[in-house]
Amino acid sequence: MDTGLWSVWYDVDPAHEAEYLDWVHAHYIPWLKQLSGIAWTPHYRNTGGGPAMQELMRRAPHADEPMPQGGDYILLVGAPTVHVFWNPYVLELALPDGLEAMLAHRREVRHEFFTEEARVDGASGASRSTGQASAPAIQFGTYRMGQVEAAFYLGQFNTQSRFPAMAQQPGCVRVRKMVSVAGWPKHGVLYEFDSLEARLKNHEKPLEAQTLQPGTPTGRNTANAIYAPRSPFVGERIWPPVHPGEIA
Repeated sequence: MDTGLWSVWYDVDPAHEAEYLDWVHAHYIPWLKQLSGIAWTPHYRNTGGGPAMQELMRRAPHADEPMPQGGDYILLVGAPTVHVFWNPYVLELALPDGLEAMLAHRREVRHEFFTEEARVDGASGASRSTGQASAPAIQFGTYRMGQVEAAFYLGQFNTQSRFPAMAQQPGCVRVRKMVSVAGWPKHGVLYEFDSLEARLKNHEKPLEAQTLQPGTPTGRNTANAIYAPRSPFVGERIWPPVHPGEIA
């Protein structure tokens, strides 16, 4: 069981990026994994997605409230429940010597705690265990709905349309619908895929392209959504390394 999710979006000081990435995989992530209750800790680099996703990023409204704008990387930390992150409180833990100095190379850091509302396994999901690190590629949209009524339609759309479609989609590992318990977004949808290529071919081109069409159900949701900075995030997993057997 891994229904708690701590998401950390950030950029890295370019002058120290290579050094930081080597360090975070060799030292910081192993330190996180030994904390009580932590189930998995995958790390992703933003790749931007295909043309439809890039156009959505340009056209969709994003939060205009002051907040960190990072999004070149995302670190996901899974746990049995979101309460793992509060006892002890992970954002106030004393760090071992050397960790704090290296973390200072991060820029525009934004944290979010989510709890899982629902999940569905995709066509590639049967071969993966619940506690396994997220898949080689992800799409993570985080947002609020601009109108109260729109949130009711969002639930209807996901349950009746989007989730059944994702369950049949080649290359889809699973989808997690998340609800925020701390942070700016209210909603999060974490899509997991065998590869960026599978995501582009089977998901973005036939489904996400509809977000730019107001007359479609997907377009209706997008028209009422206000996205967090740099959302939706499309990225490839850089830790743990992707093994050839993971890519369908």
